Amino acid sequence: MSAGPLAGYRVLELGSTAAGPFCTRLLADFGADVVKIEPPEGDPIRHLGEQYEGKSLYAATIARNKLIASIDLRHPDGRALLQRMLPAFDVVVENFRPGTLECWGLSYEAMCEIRPEIILTRISGYGQDGPYAGRPGYGVIGEAVSGLREMIGDPDRPPARVAVPLTDYIAGVYSAFGTTMALLHRERTGKGQCIDTALSESAFTFMESFVPAYGKLGKMGTRTGPRMPNSAPNTLYPTRDGKHILIAALADSIFRRLCGAMEQPDLGEHPLYSTQAARNANEAGLDDIIIAWTLGKDLLELEHILQRAEVPASRVFTMQDIFADPHYAARQMLQRVEDEDIGEVTLAGVVPRMSATPGAIRWSGHRIGQDTVIVLRELAQATDVEIAQLKGAGVIHCG
Repeated sequence: MSAGPLAGYRVLELGSTAAGPFCTRLLADFGADVVKIEPPEGDPIRHLGEQYEGKSLYAATIARNKLIASIDLRHPDGRALLQRMLPAFDVVVENFRPGTLECWGLSYEAMCEIRPEIILTRISGYGQDGPYAGRPGYGVIGEAVSGLREMIGDPDRPPARVAVPLTDYIAGVYSAFGTTMALLHRERTGKGQCIDTALSESAFTFMESFVPAYGKLGKMGTRTGPRMPNSAPNTLYPTRDGKHILIAALADSIFRRLCGAMEQPDLGEHPLYSTQAARNANEAGLDDIIIAWTLGKDLLELEHILQRAEVPASRVFTMQDIFADPHYAARQMLQRVEDEDIGEVTLAGVVPRMSATPGAIRWSGHRIGQDTVIVLRELAQATDVEIAQLKGAGVIHCG
């Protein structure tokens, strides 16, 4: 039995790659009992990222706190097993292309006939309807369609990307949020519902400030490199030792503190820089002044000066920096977890922190099919003879 605010709820994960598995990882961190169904060859996410002694380190984290059963849903007997297990679940999370579940006889309506109160959370590229619904779409494609990709990178170069599946994670957070709201609604009404999360729409919500600006003024945002538009000074500055420091001193009071730290207090009262509007209008000249100061000092010295002056500033952390950082350690954001295959593995901590019902990492991600037998015995009431037959027919994989 798990602890946490979602303890007692059972979630069936039919997703793959990132968005669906991340959604259920969030639910599992906060106590939901998640059963992940993988095909015999495994979730493609097991082949992304780094491996250690043949085990996916990415799967060790995104599949944590889950039971892993390997069932081939392309096989009719595999789908029959799923239908037998469905009454035991409160939530199903899937991120197949729209229509896939329907082709398998597992539509929301069909699920409701088996489990009337079921909550089905569906994640797809463009949503379950609309002219683009049938298109294949990974998170990076949704990011391009959303306009978010247009905002990433330097203005004199093609759009860049963040080297993580950003849109999948955004959609996963929205899906976990929607699932939790649906559970609250069911507690009040006894009724389940279907949740439709689109990767493209999830990323588009991060563009919200540009929507009314275009609607009213016809203005389109675009890439600004390391700068944050209309908030000068707010960018990366080079240091004497060949590194960079990010300084965000956009508010007037903070800018004056920065000027004090630079030993140029009069700059805070200069008519070209004394207000936010003035700084935005004269950003290039202001950056030249700040660059001249940062190039005269090493990164560590700059960090100490700016911290003492209470100016928001930081190096751009690498993972090496994070592993050595005392704040990450104090906040338990690097958790060392025992893994029965590869020994201790370090995983990112649980967010958010809750004072009364905290989440927890109970175990790292299991192998493909590691829990197939226990899942089928407990949730499908399958006998050992049936399990052996299914294994022999290639319908299941038992790790």
